[in-house]
Amino acid sequence: MSSPLDDVVRRGGEWLRGVGPMHEIVISTRVRLARNIRGYPFLWRAGAEQRQDVAETVQAAIQKAPRLSDLVHLDVEALDELDRTLLVERHLISRQHAEGTGARRVAFHTTEVASLMTNEEDHLRIQVMRSGLQLDEAWEQINEIDDALDQNIDFEFDPQFGYLTACPTNVGTGIRVSVMVHLPALKLTNEVEKVAQAARDMKLAIRGLYGEGTEALGDFFQISNQITLGRSEVEIIDDFRRVVIPKIVDYEHAARKALMKDRLHALDDKIWRAVGTLRNARLMSSNEAMQCLSHVRMGVHIGRLSSIDLQTVNELFIQMQPAHLQKLQGDRLNGEQRSIARAALIRSRLSSN
Repeated sequence: MSSPLDDVVRRGGEWLRGVGPMHEIVISTRVRLARNIRGYPFLWRAGAEQRQDVAETVQAAIQKAPRLSDLVHLDVEALDELDRTLLVERHLISRQHAEGTGARRVAFHTTEVASLMTNEEDHLRIQVMRSGLQLDEAWEQINEIDDALDQNIDFEFDPQFGYLTACPTNVGTGIRVSVMVHLPALKLTNEVEKVAQAARDMKLAIRGLYGEGTEALGDFFQISNQITLGRSEVEIIDDFRRVVIPKIVDYEHAARKALMKDRLHALDDKIWRAVGTLRNARLMSSNEAMQCLSHVRMGVHIGRLSSIDLQTVNELFIQMQPAHLQKLQGDRLNGEQRSIARAALIRSRLSSN
C-alpha cells in the first residue's frame, strides 16, 4: 500500500526549487507562528491525555477550515524513525518534533509550502516556506492560515504580552522569520564572520541547515529573528526585506566577484574538482556530497560551469540525504551502504549532464 510519503520522496521540495527573487543566494524564506490553546498547560507540563486532546483539537480545526481542507495529515508518533527523518529533511517538521514523545502530528500541503506541527515545543507551530526571498507572500499566506484556525481554536493571548508561548523569546507575536542563504564564496574567502557579526549586531540568530544546533552543511545558513516581544510582524519582516537579507546578499556577491577577479584559477579548480569527485566517486558521505554540490551550484550561478543542469543539482541536495536515499533504494542501509548508494545516485544523475 502506498503512503503520502512515497509521493513526497520522489518530488522536489519547496526549499530547493531554485526560483523566486535572489534565488541564486536566498534558497528559501520561512515564516513560522507559535500558538497555544487556552485551557491547556504548555507541552512540557501536559500529560498524555492533554497532549492527545490538543492534537485532536488542532486536527478538527484544520479540517473545518476551507483553505486547509486538502492538507495531508500524518501521525508523527506512529511513524518509524526513517519516515520522521524524511520529514525533517524536507523541512516539514523539526528535529525536536521528530525526536519528541507522545501525541504529535503534522499536516502539510502537497506543494510543501505550508506545514502545521502539533505538539512540537508549543501546541501548534504553523509554517509557510517559499523558494527565494518571498517574505510578503509567506506572511500573507500564514496570516490567512492563522485567521482561519482562530475561528475554531481559542489561542492563549494576553492583552499586555500578546501570544503566550513555551519559550519566552517567542512571546508577543509568536513569529519567527527565517531565511536560508547559500554563502559558498564567503566561506571560501573566510569572511562568513561578516555575516555572523551582522547577525549579532541586529540581534539575529545564524544557524545551520536544519536549525538550532546544526552545522552549516553545504554552506547553507539560516538567519532568523530572536525577539518578537514589542515588535509587530510587519516590522520584523520589513527589517529582513530592506536591511538584513540585502546586506548578506551584497556580501556574498562581493565575495564571488573578488574570487573571479583575484583567484579565478583557484576558484575554477575548486569547482571542477567538485565536478570530478561527484562524477567519479564510489563512496561519498553526506558532508562531502553537500560540499561538492555547493561548489557546483555556485559555479553554475557565476557562469563558470554550464555543463550541469541547476535543477539536477538542487534535486540532488535532497535526494542524497540519508532518509531520502534509503526510501529511494527501498531498503534500510548502513553507513557504508549509504555512501555507496549516494555516490551511485549522483553519478547516475550527472551522467546525462
